[in-house]
Amino acid sequence: MNPDFELYDNTGRTGEQTTAAHVGRATDDDLLRWAGRDAEPHLARHPLPSGLLAAPDLTPYLTALTAAGTPAEAHAVTATFLTTVEPVLRAVSDYLLAAARWRGQLHGTPKGSPPRLLRDASGLSLAALVTADAAGLDALRAFYEPPPTRRESRSAPGLPPTAPCPPPAPKPGR
Repeated sequence: MNPDFELYDNTGRTGEQTTAAHVGRATDDDLLRWAGRDAEPHLARHPLPSGLLAAPDLTPYLTALTAAGTPAEAHAVTATFLTTVEPVLRAVSDYLLAAARWRGQLHGTPKGSPPRLLRDASGLSLAALVTADAAGLDALRAFYEPPPTRRESRSAPGLPPTAPCPPPAPKPGR
């Protein structure tokens, strides 16, 4: 190939590689390859478990959820699933927070910095549990609490609202 055109030959390059060459930055693959090479001695001294963690078998949860006939039954299945996976999500959160705090780097760092992003990811991993729990309670509230009647919504000021009626008893055979 003519050396005058070598810089412009993008055949076989990805968009990321072309852009990285144009702006003088390393590609993500380059960074990961260099970091992997430089971390090899450390990982040899500190062997880590290899392979993926086994995902829980969703079959019993999905089967029970599909068969659920009421919000209470669906909530019971979902709550059981969330209780089952909570330790794993908490471990992910704990690790990400430890990575954010590595060598004190979190203290005083600006918003959007890698330590702050790791700290935020730590909280987001647990936010799934909180959001799912809130959704479950909202679904139960919608099922068990009747909407207020017009007369109830005009209760006298200063008086506490009336207690909700107890939920209807399940029908026999359910």
